[in-house]
Amino acid sequence: MADNKAKRGGADRALIALTEKYEVAYWSKKFKVTPAKLKYAVKKVGRSAKKVEAYIKLQKHRASDKSRIALSEAYEVRYWSKKFKITPAKLKAAVAAAGHSSRKVEAYLAARKAAKKKAAKKTTKKTTKKAAKRKSAA
Repeated sequence: MADNKAKRGGADRALIALTEKYEVAYWSKKFKVTPAKLKYAVKKVGRSAKKVEAYIKLQKHRASDKSRIALSEAYEVRYWSKKFKITPAKLKAAVAAAGHSSRKVEAYLAARKAAKKKAAKKTTKKTTKKAAKRKSAA
């Protein structure tokens, strides 16, 4: 049923009418979401603008939390330690050095791994050169 344009009171402003294109456009722009996400939110929590706004904020918060490492939560430490294949202590040290962003921690760990490989190559070259000198001297 179409929105009654004669009713302009607070009760009408507090509800989202998905049947009206202009309302979908308005609320989508206001909440900074696509019309599809707005429609999904309305179906999930109802037509109340306040409830929809709270739901959308919660969803955005959850999405941003997925890429952050919370060391205060034991299950997160276990998850990220397993994902990066390091001990929890090394994870905590990496987070302290790079920050809580999972991308930054991943880049930090990759850089550390590359530095270790480079150092190992240098020591291997030195030891092989020393061994070759010993053999030639003997």
